[in-house]
Amino acid sequence: MSFTQQELADPELSGSEPDADDAAAARTGFLRAAGRSRRTDRRRTSRGWKFWVGIAICVFFALVALTAPLLVPNPNQSSPVGLQPPSAEHWFGTTNIGQDVFAQVYAGTTGSVVIGVVAGAITVVLSMLFGIGGAFLGGFWDNLSSLISNVFLVIPGLPLLIIVTDYVESRDIVVIAVVIALVSWAGAARVLRAQTLSVRSRDYVDAARVASESNWRIMLREILPNLMPIIASQFVFGALGAILAEAGLSFLGLGAPGGKSWGSILFFAQNAQAITLGAWWWFVPPGLCIAILGAALGLINFSIDERINPRLRTAAIAKRSRTAPKGAAA
Repeated sequence: MSFTQQELADPELSGSEPDADDAAAARTGFLRAAGRSRRTDRRRTSRGWKFWVGIAICVFFALVALTAPLLVPNPNQSSPVGLQPPSAEHWFGTTNIGQDVFAQVYAGTTGSVVIGVVAGAITVVLSMLFGIGGAFLGGFWDNLSSLISNVFLVIPGLPLLIIVTDYVESRDIVVIAVVIALVSWAGAARVLRAQTLSVRSRDYVDAARVASESNWRIMLREILPNLMPIIASQFVFGALGAILAEAGLSFLGLGAPGGKSWGSILFFAQNAQAITLGAWWWFVPPGLCIAILGAALGLINFSIDERINPRLRTAAIAKRSRTAPKGAAA
């Protein structure tokens, strides 16, 4: 006996329950259609210039972060030259005690990138635990995870971040990243919860349940693959927010003591009144690095949004059709 998709979704239409073979066949059709849609979305994302420009910039900063400990082992080494503008010997100039600004910016890339990656990863893990896990399990667990997420959402993020950071005795780069992630995961959890509730009610998930698949298999094979673009977007957004938050904390003097990051360079430049002295080369390079890396992460995030947001995707297709040559359109 064969069943249509409507009959599988509502057995009363067929007058009997579908057997396991029919459910498995229908589920295979659902998965093939979903797989084709995901492959089309991946191709559409890979063609976007925003994605590749953002990836290229991020790869560049990642290479700088990896090579910084080898090429610049002691960026804080001072010299008697004092405050000097950029020159052939010191590309980004020097600080008031003769430290090379280029060496500090190069070495500070490691700290800023590590903070972004660690905080982004922790944010994704917590948002998946409370967002996807709670929505998939439902009932008590969904209510509990939603309650915890709402509590963190209503607490002002920046004051909480400043208070927690001030009370932490051992503040290194990793600790700062963990603290930033702990106060910024709730929004991502709410987004993932809403998407999980939507995916959980789709036909191919119902077909998997009819086929008596386990909850873990349904989670790993049916739900998570459809949430990967959103999870990737949340990681990028979390990394961007962490880099900016660390720069703000370091500028306020709450960063890692002796830490090497772009924010710490801005902190010391402010304390030495670099703006008053006209030493633009002291604070402009780290500020530009933060802006460029932030723009790169923003481009990646926007390209992912174009994939998962139907309105943005439709607008991009319409724009390409308007700008395409008439011969190509024909």
